[in-house]
Amino acid sequence: MKNEFDFIAIEGVIGVGKTSLAKLLTERNNARLVLEQFEENPFLPKFYKDRERYAFPTQMSFLASRFQQQQEMLSKDLFQQMTISDYIFEKDRIFARLNLEDDELALYDTIFKIMAGISAQPDLVIYLQSNVDRLMQNIKERDRDYERDISRSYLKELSDAYNHFFHHYNKSPLMIINTSEIDFVSNEKHLDYIEEQIFNQPIRGNTHIHITD
Repeated sequence: MKNEFDFIAIEGVIGVGKTSLAKLLTERNNARLVLEQFEENPFLPKFYKDRERYAFPTQMSFLASRFQQQQEMLSKDLFQQMTISDYIFEKDRIFARLNLEDDELALYDTIFKIMAGISAQPDLVIYLQSNVDRLMQNIKERDRDYERDISRSYLKELSDAYNHFFHHYNKSPLMIINTSEIDFVSNEKHLDYIEEQIFNQPIRGNTHIHITD
């Protein structure tokens, strides 16, 4: 029996392919696409050069942008048609806990808790995992100017933080896909399998997807 979702969110560490998968699934299912507007954050390039100095303004800029998107999604009643996004609102706090000082995090949390209570909640979250070597390779290949200063150690920290977050995540059904050895962009069979698991298999609680040729 085919699953019906109003809102699917795809998550994962920088470079894991969440935007690529969101776009591919959107095209295949005639869905609405909502993408994180990270390129509009004026502090992001500065953050990758000086993490300590620019962490707070970078985080607050992302929080404001993501919340505005959430409100637009709800006010425009996008869910009359299936919506696929490349992030969940709660992910913002993963970065906050990793990058902010205690006093900054306390102020951030005060604002975040208000916003999180009135943000859109996905019917399914797809968490893409990958090893750090593959993440570094993907980031190098796409060669975005502001990502050239991302360090391996920061990616490792971020990957560990994501794994911890989703190990405890229970707000919606969760599908976990390890992408270290697959290529759903170039290999249509891999994409077909992922789509089959999303839309034609029962999803309850946490589901782990493993793909082999």
